[in-house]
Amino acid sequence: MRESAAERHDRLLALVRERGTARVSDLAGLLGVSPVTARRDVEALAAKGLLDRVHGQVSWPEGAPGPAGSGPGAGGLVLGLLAPSATYYFAEVIRGAHEAAARAGARLILRISDYRPEDDRARTEGLLAAGAEGVLVAPGWRGPEDRPAYGDWLAGLPVPAVLVERRADPGSPLDVLDRVSSDHAHGVLLAVRHLIGLGHATPLLVARGDSPTALAVRAGYAEALRALDLDAPRAVIDSVPAETDPEGFERAVRALHGAVTGGRASAALVHNDVDAIQIVQRLAELGVRVPEDLALIAYDDEVAALADTPLTAVAPPKREVGRQATELLVERVLESGGEERAQRHLSLLPRLRVRDSCGAPRG
Repeated sequence: MRESAAERHDRLLALVRERGTARVSDLAGLLGVSPVTARRDVEALAAKGLLDRVHGQVSWPEGAPGPAGSGPGAGGLVLGLLAPSATYYFAEVIRGAHEAAARAGARLILRISDYRPEDDRARTEGLLAAGAEGVLVAPGWRGPEDRPAYGDWLAGLPVPAVLVERRADPGSPLDVLDRVSSDHAHGVLLAVRHLIGLGHATPLLVARGDSPTALAVRAGYAEALRALDLDAPRAVIDSVPAETDPEGFERAVRALHGAVTGGRASAALVHNDVDAIQIVQRLAELGVRVPEDLALIAYDDEVAALADTPLTAVAPPKREVGRQATELLVERVLESGGEERAQRHLSLLPRLRVRDSCGAPRG
């Protein structure tokens, strides 16, 4: 099977962590890739704060868990982190975990699943084989059917485990694990309440259905309508990535366009930022302007501020999720063999960052 970019990044990080410092040209040879690919990978990882880069060399960040056998993490705690991606949403989660591990003097080992839940168990076992004494796990689940199919094994791990940005089914074996996650229902409520406060009728929801976050946003939308005693509008508009399904993306844009031009909607919440930016661009081509004709809020706040019209966005506390999950895991590992505290389910509240795209109050 061809190695993914995330897997290659994982190997690159391991090489730099082991050596402390390495030349980019040497990394290209060790990874078996071209110098251009190695430079591109290094730039991407440096931009996330996972590496330091100076004059053709890269080094492990100062203050982070160092290479094996040196630095503050030498002979200390080893933690594992399984994430579905090292980019977009999870880049901040990883950064928060990295910072908390460094403060604890621990070494953090990263594995990436590329949203292949069938690989989660093998990758987690790889973390254990590398010496992880506890693991942070964000399974690569895509839909609710993946949780029972690719999740129960987590409850039988021989080391402490903390679920990250994932929630287990009530009563399932995973429901007794510690977990730290964003309260996406609260984030959706913030967005809907803000749009209603600006004088709009019930906002529409345009959302994907291909990740736990997307599904949580959809469920949170229904909860928000009930909490605010709002009439349910038309069904949720299904969004898909424009680059992989251009026809499906166009259908979503046309559905939103029709609701606006037909007078059935003047506001919308869109998950996620990338989809929201592309939808705004396509709506402009069709004659619908944001915020003049449509007040819009994005969900995720990864790149929302960079749109032509900066997008108001719900910002889950991604970095804080990584920090608190790691702090909880360190506590669990250190208390092993002693008196254990009660398991914890921590929900951290998103914030609403108001920019230009939601417009002025109606009327």
